[in-house]
Amino acid sequence: MGKNKTEGYYLYIKNRQSFTVLFLFSFFGLLYFNCSPKYADLSPPIDDFQEFTASGDSLVTDKWWEVFNDDKLNILIDSAMQSNLNLAATWQQFLSTRATVRSQASNKWPAIEASAQTARTLPEPDFVGGENTQLGFLSSYELDLWGRIGTAVNAEKFRSEASYFDYQTLSLSLSAEIATTWYQLQAAKRQLQITEDQIKTNEAIIKLIRSRFVGGQLRAVDILRQAQLLESTKEQKIIFETNIQLLKNQLAVLLGKQPQEGIVLDGATMPTVPELPKTGLPLELVRRRPDLKQSFATLLAADRDMASAVQSKYPRITLSGRGQLRSNNFDNLFDNWAYSLAGNILAPLFYGGQLKAEVDRATAIKKQRLYEYGQATLVAFREVEDALTQDMKQAERLDNIARQLELAEKSNKQLRVEFLNGFSPYLDVLLGLDQEQQLRRDYVAAQLQHVQIRIALYRALAGGFDTGRNLVDQKNKRDEFYEQ
Repeated sequence: MGKNKTEGYYLYIKNRQSFTVLFLFSFFGLLYFNCSPKYADLSPPIDDFQEFTASGDSLVTDKWWEVFNDDKLNILIDSAMQSNLNLAATWQQFLSTRATVRSQASNKWPAIEASAQTARTLPEPDFVGGENTQLGFLSSYELDLWGRIGTAVNAEKFRSEASYFDYQTLSLSLSAEIATTWYQLQAAKRQLQITEDQIKTNEAIIKLIRSRFVGGQLRAVDILRQAQLLESTKEQKIIFETNIQLLKNQLAVLLGKQPQEGIVLDGATMPTVPELPKTGLPLELVRRRPDLKQSFATLLAADRDMASAVQSKYPRITLSGRGQLRSNNFDNLFDNWAYSLAGNILAPLFYGGQLKAEVDRATAIKKQRLYEYGQATLVAFREVEDALTQDMKQAERLDNIARQLELAEKSNKQLRVEFLNGFSPYLDVLLGLDQEQQLRRDYVAAQLQHVQIRIALYRALAGGFDTGRNLVDQKNKRDEFYEQ
């Protein structure tokens, strides 16, 4: 077929197809705004947001751990944001969702393929063979009349956003875990110091009562009781030494290091817990916490999935184009060419209820995500209320233990004086000493518990923060956050 004849024939076909495509486009365009599904206004299935029962004056900053004014803790958390392996893995998971968004968004553009083929058939006289060379391209494009493709892209965007909030949630949890482990380590060191001092005190008392035993002023059983208290205190020392090493190992893994490397951390100080932070309004918490934002993004993705399932029930219009160069001789390959344009419409008529079932499934999943979002919101409110109650009660408990310790110290001083003057038996002194030493350990444990409760409160109130890992540092740094 010659070039002119071929061109005229396909131009005729092209005009008829173009008219058909324009007619179909106009017809279905009139139905677009009436048939395309509308998105619902989504909110937690909670009637009214009640204010929190207590609140302070200080604001919770993004880097909440800085309120403890602990430079070592700041260094540990900053380091973990870059070196923790779980966090790095979650970041890569987020990057994979961005790639999924780009993959889904590619459906908005025409698909173009090129092909090349050459063959030689022998023998030529018998089979009319020879060279057979073809060059061509094929393009197809679906008109997104009902927004089905765009809706699917939006669903993937929200899933990617949910993945990013997963990363922020893990970052927040990691910071809380490091702070908790760090102060558990400080408390264990403080407990070890107290125990070592108590061992020295108990050893000195044994020497004293042994000298009095020689003088016949004490019974042998008093020496045995004091020796038993000494051994019990040594057991506590072993426990605290074990805890210190285990906490160091845990901290090393959180920092992305091998526990065999060891961590050198000097000092053993417990922080001063500041006044209660400002809790704000419950609605502000819903908008701030990354786990609630993740749940909401998942709900939005389910809403778009439902809309996409509805839109799949509508007809689809696809445009396609084909161009081809073909010849039995490579020398005149570019002399003969042809192209065609086509428009196709696919209208689902009967799928045995498959499309309706998919809509019902997507609708049920959307409702499931809505209730999960509401439950996550209630749990967040409970976490704040629990932490507030525990914080205030723990402060009262600390004051109570401090008063008990003060009374025990005064009581023991008086008992020692009476014992030295022969007015009190040694058993009273022993019991008072044991109680005082236990109260000292209880006070440190209560301090640690108060710090842990405050960390939980900050964790419940805090939002996302800058981890130092952002998209600019990645290979696709020129992309927008959500590339179409």
